[in-house]
Amino acid sequence: MTEKELDAVTTQNIDPSISAFENALKQFDAAAKVLNLTPDQIAVIKAPRRVMEVQLPVRMDDGSIHVFTGYRVQHNTTRGPAKGGVRFHQGVNLDEVKALAFWMTYKCAVVNVPFGGGKGGVICDPSKISKGELERLARRYFAEMVDMFGPDRDVPAPDVGTNPQIMSWFMDTYSMHYREYLPAVVTGKPLELGGSEGRTEATAQGIVHTIREAASHLKIDLKRSTVAVQGFGNVGSYSAKILHNEGCKVVAISDVSGAYYNEGGIDIPAVFNYMKGRRLLEGVDKGLKLQKMKNAMELLELPVDILVPAALENQITSKNAGRIKAKMIAEGANGPVTFDADKILDEKRIFTIPDILCNSGGVTVSYLEWVQNRMGYYWSNERIQEDLSRLMKDAFKAVLDTSLQYKVSMRVAAFVVAIQRVTRVAEMRGLYA
Repeated sequence: MTEKELDAVTTQNIDPSISAFENALKQFDAAAKVLNLTPDQIAVIKAPRRVMEVQLPVRMDDGSIHVFTGYRVQHNTTRGPAKGGVRFHQGVNLDEVKALAFWMTYKCAVVNVPFGGGKGGVICDPSKISKGELERLARRYFAEMVDMFGPDRDVPAPDVGTNPQIMSWFMDTYSMHYREYLPAVVTGKPLELGGSEGRTEATAQGIVHTIREAASHLKIDLKRSTVAVQGFGNVGSYSAKILHNEGCKVVAISDVSGAYYNEGGIDIPAVFNYMKGRRLLEGVDKGLKLQKMKNAMELLELPVDILVPAALENQITSKNAGRIKAKMIAEGANGPVTFDADKILDEKRIFTIPDILCNSGGVTVSYLEWVQNRMGYYWSNERIQEDLSRLMKDAFKAVLDTSLQYKVSMRVAAFVVAIQRVTRVAEMRGLYA
Protein backbone atom coordinates (compact mmCIF):
# COMPACT_ATOMS: atom_id res chain seq x y z
CA MET A 1 0.00 0.00 0.00
CA THR A 2 1.45 3.36 -1.05
CA GLU A 3 1.60 6.36 1.30
CA LYS A 4 -1.04 8.12 -0.84
CA GLU A 5 -3.37 5.14 -0.55
CA LEU A 6 -2.68 4.94 3.20
CA ASP A 7 -3.63 8.60 3.65
CA ALA A 8 -6.88 8.03 1.78
CA VAL A 9 -7.85 5.00 3.85
CA THR A 10 -6.93 6.78 7.09
CA THR A 11 -9.39 9.60 6.46
CA GLN A 12 -12.16 8.05 4.39
CA ASN A 13 -14.00 6.50 7.36
CA ILE A 14 -14.41 9.80 9.23
CA ASP A 15 -17.56 11.72 8.36
CA PRO A 16 -16.32 15.32 7.84
CA SER A 17 -19.82 16.68 8.41
CA ILE A 18 -19.69 15.59 12.07
CA SER A 19 -17.86 17.99 14.37
CA ALA A 20 -16.08 16.12 17.15
CA PHE A 21 -16.31 19.17 19.41
CA GLU A 22 -20.04 19.65 18.78
CA ASN A 23 -20.50 15.95 19.50
CA ALA A 24 -18.67 16.40 22.83
CA LEU A 25 -20.80 19.41 23.76
CA LYS A 26 -24.02 17.49 23.07
CA GLN A 27 -22.80 14.73 25.41
CA PHE A 28 -22.14 17.37 28.07
CA ASP A 29 -25.56 18.97 27.59
CA ALA A 30 -27.35 15.63 28.06
CA ALA A 31 -25.68 15.15 31.44
CA ALA A 32 -26.06 18.79 32.48
CA LYS A 33 -29.80 18.44 31.91
CA VAL A 34 -29.93 15.46 34.28
CA LEU A 35 -28.09 17.50 36.93
CA ASN A 36 -30.15 20.67 36.37
CA LEU A 37 -26.98 22.76 36.20
CA THR A 38 -27.45 26.53 36.25
CA PRO A 39 -26.21 28.67 33.32
CA ASP A 40 -23.44 30.00 35.60
CA GLN A 41 -22.26 26.49 36.49
CA ILE A 42 -22.22 25.50 32.83
CA ALA A 43 -20.37 28.66 31.77
CA VAL A 44 -17.46 27.93 34.12
CA ILE A 45 -16.76 24.33 33.04
CA LYS A 46 -18.00 23.87 29.46
CA ALA A 47 -15.83 25.99 27.16
CA PRO A 48 -12.02 25.69 26.71
CA ARG A 49 -10.04 28.11 28.88
CA ARG A 50 -7.02 28.49 26.56
CA VAL A 51 -6.61 27.78 22.85
CA MET A 52 -3.17 28.23 21.29
CA GLU A 53 -2.22 27.97 17.62
CA VAL A 54 1.43 28.31 16.58
CA GLN A 55 3.40 28.25 13.35
CA LEU A 56 6.47 26.05 13.61
CA PRO A 57 9.31 26.75 11.14
CA VAL A 58 11.56 23.68 10.88
CA ARG A 59 14.78 23.27 8.92
CA MET A 60 14.40 20.16 6.79
CA ASP A 61 17.23 17.81 5.84
CA ASP A 62 17.57 19.37 2.37
CA GLY A 63 18.12 22.83 3.88
CA SER A 64 14.65 24.16 3.12
CA ILE A 65 12.32 25.52 5.80
CA HIS A 66 8.87 24.00 6.22
CA VAL A 67 6.30 25.71 8.44
CA PHE A 68 4.04 23.32 10.38
CA THR A 69 0.90 24.30 12.31
CA GLY A 70 0.59 23.22 15.93
CA TYR A 71 -2.12 23.48 18.57
CA ARG A 72 -2.50 23.19 22.33
CA VAL A 73 -5.85 23.48 24.08
CA GLN A 74 -6.29 23.64 27.84
CA HIS A 75 -9.95 22.94 28.42
CA ASN A 76 -10.10 23.08 32.22
CA THR A 77 -7.58 23.18 35.07
CA THR A 78 -9.96 23.40 38.01
CA ARG A 79 -8.97 20.01 39.49
CA GLY A 80 -5.28 20.14 38.59
CA PRO A 81 -2.82 20.75 35.74
CA ALA A 82 -4.04 20.11 32.21
CA LYS A 83 -3.35 16.57 31.02
CA GLY A 84 -3.50 15.20 27.52
CA GLY A 85 -1.51 13.85 24.62
CA VAL A 86 0.10 15.50 21.64
CA ARG A 87 -0.97 14.09 18.28
CA PHE A 88 1.25 14.21 15.16
CA HIS A 89 -1.04 13.44 12.22
CA GLN A 90 -1.96 14.90 8.85
CA GLY A 91 -5.63 15.03 9.88
CA VAL A 92 -5.13 17.16 13.01
CA ASN A 93 -7.44 20.18 13.21
CA LEU A 94 -8.50 22.60 15.93
CA ASP A 95 -12.03 21.18 16.25
CA GLU A 96 -10.59 17.74 16.98
CA VAL A 97 -8.04 19.07 19.49
CA LYS A 98 -10.73 21.04 21.35
CA ALA A 99 -12.92 17.93 21.55
CA LEU A 100 -10.07 15.76 22.81
CA ALA A 101 -9.13 18.34 25.47
CA PHE A 102 -12.79 18.49 26.53
CA TRP A 103 -13.00 14.71 26.88
CA MET A 104 -9.75 14.70 28.87
CA THR A 105 -11.23 17.03 31.51
CA TYR A 106 -14.07 14.62 32.17
CA LYS A 107 -11.98 11.48 31.67
CA CYS A 108 -9.65 12.58 34.47
CA ALA A 109 -12.64 13.46 36.64
CA VAL A 110 -14.51 10.19 36.06
CA VAL A 111 -11.48 8.11 37.07
CA ASN A 112 -10.82 10.66 39.85
CA VAL A 113 -7.22 11.63 39.19
CA PRO A 114 -6.25 15.26 40.01
CA PHE A 115 -5.82 16.60 36.49
CA GLY A 116 -7.73 18.85 34.14
CA GLY A 117 -8.04 18.41 30.40
CA GLY A 118 -5.60 19.36 27.67
CA LYS A 119 -4.65 18.20 24.19
CA GLY A 120 -2.20 19.14 21.48
CA GLY A 121 -1.47 18.36 17.89
CA VAL A 122 0.72 19.13 14.91
CA ILE A 123 -0.42 18.83 11.31
CA CYS A 124 2.20 16.52 9.83
CA ASP A 125 2.78 12.98 8.64
CA PRO A 126 5.53 11.49 10.83
CA SER A 127 6.07 8.65 8.35
CA LYS A 128 7.20 11.14 5.69
CA ILE A 129 9.83 13.03 7.67
CA SER A 130 13.21 11.84 8.89
CA LYS A 131 14.13 11.21 12.49
CA GLY A 132 16.20 14.41 12.56
CA GLU A 133 13.32 16.45 11.13
CA LEU A 134 10.95 14.86 13.64
CA GLU A 135 13.23 15.80 16.54
CA ARG A 136 13.53 19.41 15.34
CA LEU A 137 9.74 19.61 14.93
CA ALA A 138 9.10 18.15 18.39
CA ARG A 139 11.54 20.51 20.07
CA ARG A 140 10.20 23.52 18.17
CA TYR A 141 6.64 22.65 19.21
CA PHE A 142 7.56 22.45 22.89
CA ALA A 143 9.80 25.52 22.80
CA GLU A 144 7.12 27.67 21.12
CA MET A 145 4.67 26.97 23.95
CA VAL A 146 7.10 26.33 26.79
CA ASP A 147 5.27 28.79 29.10
CA MET A 148 2.07 26.73 28.82
CA PHE A 149 3.73 23.52 29.97
CA GLY A 150 4.99 22.47 33.38
CA PRO A 151 4.51 19.77 36.04
CA ASP A 152 1.92 21.99 37.74
CA ARG A 153 0.55 23.63 34.57
CA ASP A 154 0.14 21.20 31.68
CA VAL A 155 1.55 17.69 31.34
CA PRO A 156 1.52 16.21 27.80
CA ALA A 157 1.76 12.53 26.86
CA PRO A 158 2.03 10.41 23.69
CA ASP A 159 -0.89 10.12 21.29
CA VAL A 160 -1.38 9.17 17.65
CA GLY A 161 1.94 9.63 15.82
CA THR A 162 4.01 10.31 18.96
CA ASN A 163 5.92 7.97 21.25
CA PRO A 164 8.30 7.77 24.24
CA GLN A 165 11.18 9.14 22.14
CA ILE A 166 9.24 12.28 21.32
CA MET A 167 8.34 12.63 25.00
CA SER A 168 12.07 12.45 25.75
CA TRP A 169 12.73 15.34 23.36
CA PHE A 170 9.88 17.32 24.94
CA MET A 171 11.26 16.72 28.43
CA ASP A 172 14.82 17.59 27.43
CA THR A 173 13.72 20.80 25.68
CA TYR A 174 11.79 21.90 28.76
CA SER A 175 14.62 20.95 31.13
CA MET A 176 17.16 22.88 29.02
CA HIS A 177 14.98 26.01 29.13
CA TYR A 178 14.73 25.87 32.92
CA ARG A 179 18.23 24.44 33.53
CA GLU A 180 16.78 21.69 35.73
CA TYR A 181 16.00 17.99 35.37
CA LEU A 182 12.19 18.05 35.22
CA PRO A 183 10.85 14.64 34.16
CA ALA A 184 7.33 15.34 35.52
CA VAL A 185 6.62 17.77 32.66
CA VAL A 186 5.55 14.87 30.41
CA THR A 187 4.43 11.28 30.88
CA GLY A 188 4.81 8.25 28.65
CA LYS A 189 8.60 8.54 28.80
CA PRO A 190 11.08 5.64 28.51
CA LEU A 191 11.77 3.89 31.81
CA GLU A 192 15.34 5.22 31.75
CA LEU A 193 14.03 8.82 31.85
CA GLY A 194 11.48 8.40 34.62
CA GLY A 195 8.80 6.48 32.79
CA SER A 196 6.51 4.10 34.63
CA GLU A 197 6.17 0.36 34.54
CA GLY A 198 2.93 -0.69 32.88
CA ARG A 199 2.53 2.49 30.80
CA THR A 200 2.77 0.88 27.34
CA GLU A 201 -0.29 -1.34 27.74
CA ALA A 202 -2.07 0.84 30.34
CA THR A 203 -4.94 2.04 28.15
CA ALA A 204 -5.67 -1.47 26.92
CA GLN A 205 -5.40 -2.91 30.42
CA GLY A 206 -7.87 -0.31 31.63
CA ILE A 207 -10.25 -1.21 28.81
CA VAL A 208 -10.14 -4.85 29.83
CA HIS A 209 -10.80 -3.97 33.47
CA THR A 210 -14.01 -2.20 32.41
CA ILE A 211 -14.97 -5.05 30.07
CA ARG A 212 -14.61 -7.52 32.94
CA GLU A 213 -16.84 -5.39 35.16
CA ALA A 214 -19.41 -4.93 32.37
CA ALA A 215 -19.38 -8.65 31.57
CA SER A 216 -20.07 -9.43 35.21
CA HIS A 217 -22.97 -6.96 35.21
CA LEU A 218 -24.39 -8.34 31.96
CA LYS A 219 -23.67 -11.97 32.93
CA ILE A 220 -21.44 -12.54 29.89
CA ASP A 221 -18.88 -15.34 30.21
CA LEU A 222 -15.67 -13.83 28.85
CA LYS A 223 -14.19 -17.26 28.15
CA ARG A 224 -17.07 -17.95 25.76
CA SER A 225 -17.30 -14.49 24.23
CA THR A 226 -16.37 -13.29 20.75
CA VAL A 227 -14.58 -10.01 20.13
CA ALA A 228 -13.93 -7.68 17.18
CA VAL A 229 -11.25 -4.98 17.50
CA GLN A 230 -11.15 -2.03 15.13
CA GLY A 231 -7.68 -0.50 15.06
CA PHE A 232 -4.48 -2.42 15.71
CA GLY A 233 -2.29 0.35 17.06
CA ASN A 234 -1.08 0.40 20.65
CA VAL A 235 -4.55 0.41 22.22
CA GLY A 236 -6.25 -2.04 19.87
CA SER A 237 -3.40 -4.52 19.64
CA TYR A 238 -2.86 -4.77 23.39
CA SER A 239 -6.63 -4.95 23.97
CA ALA A 240 -6.80 -7.90 21.57
CA LYS A 241 -3.81 -9.55 23.24
CA ILE A 242 -5.12 -9.17 26.80
CA LEU A 243 -8.63 -10.31 25.83
CA HIS A 244 -7.13 -13.30 24.00
CA ASN A 245 -5.21 -14.16 27.17
CA GLU A 246 -8.49 -13.85 29.12
CA GLY A 247 -9.91 -16.65 26.98
CA CYS A 248 -11.97 -14.52 24.59
CA LYS A 249 -12.19 -15.52 20.94
CA VAL A 250 -10.97 -12.53 18.89
CA VAL A 251 -12.60 -13.08 15.49
CA ALA A 252 -11.72 -9.83 13.70
CA ILE A 253 -9.02 -7.15 13.76
CA SER A 254 -8.29 -4.22 11.49
CA ASP A 255 -6.07 -1.26 10.71
CA VAL A 256 -5.88 1.14 7.78
CA SER A 257 -4.80 -1.71 5.47
CA GLY A 258 -8.10 -3.54 5.97
CA ALA A 259 -10.08 -5.85 8.25
CA TYR A 260 -9.19 -9.50 8.81
CA TYR A 261 -11.58 -12.19 10.01
CA ASN A 262 -11.59 -15.78 11.24
CA GLU A 263 -14.83 -17.14 12.67
CA GLY A 264 -12.88 -19.75 14.64
CA GLY A 265 -10.69 -17.14 16.31
CA ILE A 266 -7.45 -15.35 15.41
CA ASP A 267 -4.12 -16.41 16.89
CA ILE A 268 -3.26 -13.00 18.37
CA PRO A 269 0.27 -13.96 19.56
CA ALA A 270 0.98 -15.04 15.98
CA VAL A 271 -0.26 -11.66 14.74
CA PHE A 272 2.10 -9.90 17.17
CA ASN A 273 4.93 -12.03 15.83
CA TYR A 274 3.92 -11.13 12.25
CA MET A 275 3.92 -7.42 13.12
CA LYS A 276 7.56 -7.36 14.25
CA GLY A 277 9.28 -4.87 11.96
CA ARG A 278 6.01 -3.94 10.24
CA ARG A 279 3.71 -0.93 10.54
CA LEU A 280 0.57 -2.51 9.09
CA LEU A 281 -1.42 -5.75 9.17
CA GLU A 282 -1.30 -5.85 5.36
CA GLY A 283 -0.53 -9.43 4.24
CA VAL A 284 -1.46 -11.03 7.56
CA ASP A 285 -4.41 -12.76 5.89
CA LYS A 286 -2.04 -14.81 3.74
CA GLY A 287 0.43 -15.58 6.48
CA LEU A 288 -2.19 -16.67 9.03
CA LYS A 289 -4.94 -17.80 6.64
CA LEU A 290 -7.40 -15.09 7.59
CA GLN A 291 -10.21 -13.76 5.45
CA LYS A 292 -9.74 -10.15 4.37
CA MET A 293 -13.12 -8.41 4.55
CA LYS A 294 -14.22 -6.52 1.43
CA ASN A 295 -15.13 -3.44 3.44
CA ALA A 296 -13.18 -2.77 6.61
CA MET A 297 -16.15 -0.98 8.18
CA GLU A 298 -18.10 -4.25 8.11
CA LEU A 299 -16.05 -5.32 11.13
CA LEU A 300 -18.20 -2.99 13.23
CA GLU A 301 -21.34 -4.88 12.20
CA LEU A 302 -20.22 -8.41 13.05
CA PRO A 303 -22.46 -10.42 15.45
CA VAL A 304 -19.96 -10.46 18.33
CA ASP A 305 -20.36 -10.20 22.09
CA ILE A 306 -17.81 -7.39 22.47
CA LEU A 307 -16.88 -4.68 19.96
CA VAL A 308 -13.79 -2.57 20.67
CA PRO A 309 -13.58 0.47 18.37
CA ALA A 310 -9.98 1.55 18.99
CA ALA A 311 -9.23 3.57 15.85
CA LEU A 312 -10.55 7.10 15.25
CA GLU A 313 -13.58 9.19 16.15
CA ASN A 314 -16.97 9.12 14.36
CA GLN A 315 -16.85 5.45 13.35
CA ILE A 316 -20.34 4.50 14.51
CA THR A 317 -22.82 7.09 13.25
CA SER A 318 -26.55 7.28 12.63
CA LYS A 319 -25.80 5.69 9.23
CA ASN A 320 -24.51 2.37 10.57
CA ALA A 321 -25.62 2.23 14.23
CA GLY A 322 -28.77 0.32 13.30
CA ARG A 323 -26.62 -2.50 11.92
CA ILE A 324 -24.46 -2.94 15.03
CA LYS A 325 -25.01 -6.40 16.52
CA ALA A 326 -22.57 -6.46 19.43
CA LYS A 327 -23.91 -6.91 22.95
CA MET A 328 -21.28 -4.58 24.38
CA ILE A 329 -19.21 -1.73 22.93
CA ALA A 330 -15.99 -0.84 24.74
CA GLU A 331 -14.76 2.48 23.39
CA GLY A 332 -11.00 2.22 23.06
CA ALA A 333 -10.83 5.31 20.85
CA ASN A 334 -11.96 8.81 21.78
CA GLY A 335 -15.36 9.69 20.34
CA PRO A 336 -15.90 6.60 18.13
CA VAL A 337 -19.70 6.85 18.55
CA THR A 338 -21.57 10.01 17.58
CA PHE A 339 -24.31 11.60 19.65
CA ASP A 340 -27.03 10.59 17.17
CA ALA A 341 -25.72 7.01 17.05
CA ASP A 342 -25.94 6.78 20.85
CA LYS A 343 -29.71 7.10 20.69
CA ILE A 344 -29.96 4.20 18.25
CA LEU A 345 -27.63 1.99 20.30
CA ASP A 346 -29.61 2.77 23.45
CA GLU A 347 -32.83 1.75 21.71
CA LYS A 348 -31.15 -1.52 20.68
CA ARG A 349 -30.10 -2.00 24.34
CA ILE A 350 -26.44 -2.29 23.42
CA PHE A 351 -24.35 -1.70 26.54
CA THR A 352 -21.73 0.96 25.77
CA ILE A 353 -18.74 1.61 28.02
CA PRO A 354 -18.05 5.27 27.15
CA ASP A 355 -14.62 6.47 26.15
CA ILE A 356 -14.12 8.78 29.13
CA LEU A 357 -14.39 5.72 31.36
CA CYS A 358 -13.28 2.86 29.14
CA ASN A 359 -9.96 4.20 27.86
CA SER A 360 -8.95 6.13 30.98
CA GLY A 361 -6.33 3.54 31.94
CA GLY A 362 -3.71 5.49 30.01
CA VAL A 363 -4.20 8.73 31.92
CA THR A 364 -4.46 6.77 35.17
CA VAL A 365 -0.98 5.29 34.76
CA SER A 366 0.23 8.67 33.47
CA TYR A 367 -0.92 10.06 36.81
CA LEU A 368 1.02 7.33 38.61
CA GLU A 369 4.10 8.17 36.52
CA TRP A 370 3.73 11.87 37.38
CA VAL A 371 3.45 11.02 41.09
CA GLN A 372 6.59 8.85 40.90
CA ASN A 373 8.47 11.65 39.13
CA ARG A 374 7.48 14.12 41.84
CA MET A 375 8.66 11.72 44.57
CA GLY A 376 11.76 10.47 42.78
CA TYR A 377 10.75 6.96 43.84
CA TYR A 378 9.56 4.29 41.41
CA TRP A 379 7.16 1.40 41.92
CA SER A 380 7.07 -2.16 40.62
CA ASN A 381 4.73 -3.22 37.84
CA GLU A 382 2.73 -5.18 40.44
CA ARG A 383 2.09 -1.99 42.40
CA ILE A 384 1.09 -0.12 39.24
CA GLN A 385 -1.34 -2.87 38.18
CA GLU A 386 -2.86 -2.97 41.66
CA ASP A 387 -3.53 0.78 41.64
CA LEU A 388 -4.81 0.74 38.05
CA SER A 389 -7.22 -2.09 38.80
CA ARG A 390 -8.57 -0.36 41.91
CA LEU A 391 -9.07 3.01 40.23
CA MET A 392 -10.73 1.54 37.13
CA LYS A 393 -13.08 -0.67 39.15
CA ASP A 394 -14.03 2.21 41.44
CA ALA A 395 -14.73 4.41 38.41
CA PHE A 396 -16.83 1.74 36.71
CA LYS A 397 -18.88 1.18 39.87
CA ALA A 398 -19.51 4.91 40.32
CA VAL A 399 -20.73 5.22 36.72
CA LEU A 400 -22.86 2.05 36.80
CA ASP A 401 -24.48 3.09 40.10
CA THR A 402 -25.23 6.52 38.63
CA SER A 403 -26.66 4.94 35.47
CA LEU A 404 -29.02 2.82 37.53
CA GLN A 405 -29.91 5.68 39.90
CA TYR A 406 -30.87 8.15 37.16
CA LYS A 407 -31.98 5.50 34.63
CA VAL A 408 -29.65 6.91 31.97
CA SER A 409 -27.06 5.42 29.63
CA MET A 410 -23.53 4.73 30.81
CA ARG A 411 -22.28 7.68 28.76
CA VAL A 412 -24.65 10.15 30.35
CA ALA A 413 -23.87 8.62 33.75
CA ALA A 414 -20.10 9.00 33.19
CA PHE A 415 -20.55 12.68 32.40
CA VAL A 416 -22.86 13.11 35.40
CA VAL A 417 -20.17 11.68 37.71
CA ALA A 418 -17.41 13.74 36.10
CA ILE A 419 -19.35 17.01 35.86
CA GLN A 420 -20.36 16.77 39.52
CA ARG A 421 -16.70 16.44 40.53
CA VAL A 422 -15.53 19.35 38.36
CA THR A 423 -18.44 21.59 39.38
CA ARG A 424 -17.93 20.87 43.08
CA VAL A 425 -14.26 21.90 42.95
CA ALA A 426 -15.00 24.95 40.77
CA GLU A 427 -17.53 26.18 43.33
CA MET A 428 -15.12 25.56 46.21
CA ARG A 429 -12.42 27.59 44.45
CA GLY A 430 -14.75 30.40 43.43
CA LEU A 431 -13.74 33.15 40.98
CA TYR A 432 -10.57 35.20 41.16
CA ALA A 433 -11.67 38.78 40.46
